[in-house]
Amino acid sequence: MMATLGKEQAHLIIVVGAGPAGMGVVNQMSKAGHAVVVLNRDIKFGGLAEYGIFPNKLKLRGGLRKSYWEILERPNVHYFGNVSVGRNKDLTVEELRGLGASALVFATGAQGTKTVGVEGDTALGVYHAKDVVYHFNRLPGFAERPFEMGRRVAVIGVGDVMVDVTHWLVRYKQVDEVTAIARRGPAERKYNPKEIRAVCSNIDRDALAKEFARIRPRLEAVGQNPDEILKGMLDEFTKCEPLRSQTRMGFRFLASPRRVLTDAQNRVRALEIEETKLEPKGEDFSAVGLKQYYEFPCDSVVFAVGDRVDETVGLPYKNGVFVTNPVRTNNDPDDSLFQAYDEASGTVIEGVFLTGWARKASEGLVGVAKRDGEWCAEVVTRYLETQSPHDRAVIDGKISQLRRMFDERRVQAIDVEGLRALEDAEKEHSAVNDFIGEFKFVSNQEMLVQIQRMRERPRASAAR
Repeated sequence: MMATLGKEQAHLIIVVGAGPAGMGVVNQMSKAGHAVVVLNRDIKFGGLAEYGIFPNKLKLRGGLRKSYWEILERPNVHYFGNVSVGRNKDLTVEELRGLGASALVFATGAQGTKTVGVEGDTALGVYHAKDVVYHFNRLPGFAERPFEMGRRVAVIGVGDVMVDVTHWLVRYKQVDEVTAIARRGPAERKYNPKEIRAVCSNIDRDALAKEFARIRPRLEAVGQNPDEILKGMLDEFTKCEPLRSQTRMGFRFLASPRRVLTDAQNRVRALEIEETKLEPKGEDFSAVGLKQYYEFPCDSVVFAVGDRVDETVGLPYKNGVFVTNPVRTNNDPDDSLFQAYDEASGTVIEGVFLTGWARKASEGLVGVAKRDGEWCAEVVTRYLETQSPHDRAVIDGKISQLRRMFDERRVQAIDVEGLRALEDAEKEHSAVNDFIGEFKFVSNQEMLVQIQRMRERPRASAAR
């Protein structure tokens, strides 16, 4: 249980990132009476909840927005959107640490994307799933970027992100074919059965049966029953959403992409695929190449194989993740899992913490990220017990110092008042985007112009 501080003193917590994990930290810390500064790369708060879940989940997004508004409008929470943190960004990690806050929490998500490192993965028509998701959720910087998919699309991966990308391709792009390609078999598919309902009307059942017949010997070789697996898969295709296009969706299992094949203009024309087999690995199976290759014709390729953190933030980084303390503790949750760590010196970075996908990329969705933020708040609270709080006047001075840094660097930091102005501007538009079910401005510049316009409106009225 977090102790509530007195009126004269508090700790100052800086949280970088306003997605579900970051907001989980902000909620807990501000409820405990601490002053919390939130720095967010995007103008809008929400992160994954705003720009990462499928657009038609308006009820979920609406509920999250309402709860986030309540948190950000607390008097001890100070929100600054449109502020980037990292090397050659608006603020650096070192500068934030120099402000002397009691703790600095990074909830920056996993802004990088993994690849499978195949030859030709920079060809025209090769995309990363995160970029596609950002595009159809209208994230500035991605909303107006062209995504030319052609008629036949290969999506690498069989998780929930594959389903979301396929949903977009089926419902909005209405391509001819979408094929989910998996290195392992159908028993190792990762999508949620409830999520597949969005596209199961488009799945070609006959083609799926033929795919099972093609890989049957390899499944039976490791003791898997193809008939049972197929039945289990088909049983998931219930309560399917109505057919919205004639797009055919299929699966290609035990298939490992080796090369992206291109035409003379460097556009995707096919994938070179290696056949694989399953090999026991503990309680699971891994895919092992068979040195047997074939071409799979397609016009575009989307890699939905996971994410990595943004190494330009400036925290210790290794193999796609920020480095955390390797020395385990007996606490629950384990403090070390959330502590940033400098391997070069072999020491914990004092007062710097990680949470959400910044701590463990692609681990779960909104609910898991929120819980991770709450766990991080517990770890930070234990740390604060070893630190002296600040006088409220000192905290106000540090926040004023931060504002001066924005002014000196001409950073147009957007506060909660600005966010409300932007919300009002969006409500004035009746041109709702059919796919996302609401209106969004698609560039930061548009948002900044609209915020300024709405802020000047009362003054203009008063002048008249």
